[in-house]
Amino acid sequence: MVIEQFRTGGDRNFGYLVACETTGEALVIDASFNPGLIVRFASERGFHIRYVFSTHGHDDHTNGNKAIELMTGLKPMLYGDTCPQTGITVADGAHFALGSLTARILHTPGHTNDSICIHIGNALFTGDTLFTGKVGGTATEAQALEEYQSLHQKLMVLPSDTIVYPGHDYGVSPVSSIGSERASNPFLLQPDFSAFFSLKQNWLAYKKVHVIA
Repeated sequence: MVIEQFRTGGDRNFGYLVACETTGEALVIDASFNPGLIVRFASERGFHIRYVFSTHGHDDHTNGNKAIELMTGLKPMLYGDTCPQTGITVADGAHFALGSLTARILHTPGHTNDSICIHIGNALFTGDTLFTGKVGGTATEAQALEEYQSLHQKLMVLPSDTIVYPGHDYGVSPVSSIGSERASNPFLLQPDFSAFFSLKQNWLAYKKVHVIA
């Protein structure tokens, strides 16, 4: 499996290309501000882009969708969309074949209702659900609860060696692992939702005390 992380611009956005080394089939995640960078990389290495996904509908993750559709002929898919090639809907538990690989969709509402993570092999592309040492922003207590449930019921149950590839370079490193996040992410160390939500409400003060960027 080939994984390439791209700094696409915007607010420290990351975009990704994942390819099967055997067949050259590839997918793109969150092309965002610079889809041409990713398409050129694929072309130069002989990869054939089969799917394009957006982890959620916020503009900083989707503003390159029209451009990459023109470049590839593929309409980027968000949660609830149906792939015209396969007839498979982007929904929780859906599987998309990619050569010898399989991309599994995890619906992880919280940051947005349509947030998804994409699990491929030992790699997890988390969009704005999980960053390294942080979690995605939420506007209400109800959204925070959804995020808390998504994190613990969908992501923290994955193997510890699962590599985390976030949607922004907001955290302590560009990549992490589920095991590392379980052990060190302050949001995931909270004993219950009440403490998790309290940390969200007081995050700026917490960062100042603990000298977190």
